[in-house]
Amino acid sequence: MIENKYSVFVFFFIVSLFLYSCRREKKPTATPYNFKIPAGYPRPVEPAENPTTVEGARLGRFLFYDKQLSLNNSISCASCHIQEYAFSDPKKYSVGAFGEETRRHSMALVNVSFNPFTRFFWDGRAKTLEDQVLHPIRDPVEMSFHVQGVVDRLQQDPRYPPMFEKAFGDGKIDSGRIAKALAQFVRTLVSFDSRYDRWIQGRGTLDSIEIRGLQLIQDRFKGDCFHCHNAEDRLFCNYQFINNGLDYEHQWTDLGLFETTGNPNDKARFKTPTLRNVAVSGPFMHDGRFKTIDEVLIDHYLTGGKISPTIDPMMEFAGIGLNLSPNDVIAIKKFLLSLTDSTFLTNPEFASPF
Repeated sequence: MIENKYSVFVFFFIVSLFLYSCRREKKPTATPYNFKIPAGYPRPVEPAENPTTVEGARLGRFLFYDKQLSLNNSISCASCHIQEYAFSDPKKYSVGAFGEETRRHSMALVNVSFNPFTRFFWDGRAKTLEDQVLHPIRDPVEMSFHVQGVVDRLQQDPRYPPMFEKAFGDGKIDSGRIAKALAQFVRTLVSFDSRYDRWIQGRGTLDSIEIRGLQLIQDRFKGDCFHCHNAEDRLFCNYQFINNGLDYEHQWTDLGLFETTGNPNDKARFKTPTLRNVAVSGPFMHDGRFKTIDEVLIDHYLTGGKISPTIDPMMEFAGIGLNLSPNDVIAIKKFLLSLTDSTFLTNPEFASPF
């Protein structure tokens, strides 16, 4: 009799525990982010340990625009990567937290999630996007802070622990999660809705001059742009490091990728930027030396570039000049303007949440 009562007690105890566990609130599960990539376009390159989620990207957006990431609360990531300028900076050099200018022009954050070779910055010093997003915080010229200081601030801000919990399952805040969230937001900065894209997808038109410009940049014996800015993959960027003949060897003051690798063959090689939204992302080149698209086309590429020991073999007309007429140059420029994505430049999902 006692044994039966004991068995019944144990049974009801186990059932009660089961019911209680079912009622317990489960840790939130982040929602996979829908990139909404058109058919026929490339897929984002995401690390398995940091897939992009709605909650993670939202947290990253807050961090991207938060001036608490700088020592004196004066600048954010968005101070040097401004949405209306394709997340670049219209100034030749950006200005850091204490008024000092950066060494290079701010790269446009457009479609960086499609980089198959990784390595970020003009000189490739960051191997991953998660690594890259923390560099400006530590840089004495930029945010001039340290990541632990950012962690301490965010822990004291009542907005952030709940967002970290939604993104990562609990409210813990550390440098790794800050990097992951920022990287997730940057990966969402996808630009595939220009007039060119609508034409490709059968939703719009390009005129005959614009189409001629496209043909010219794809023509090896004319614009010869496709090596680095191929239209076929829809990216207009090969994400590689190129010496495109900006200077002769004796003029080199910035050695680019060499500063990261130490390989003499990498001297004066810099990361290729995308042509998407090029109408708003100037000034151009790593040092912002060209203010306009006309200067890039006429003052540089029309002459073919300057020959040096590490000039890229793809610069086939270096020192010779391209076989382009004035009308050809006009056509190329007009096509480049068709790559402006006004939806991307004004998307409220990418704008400041503050």
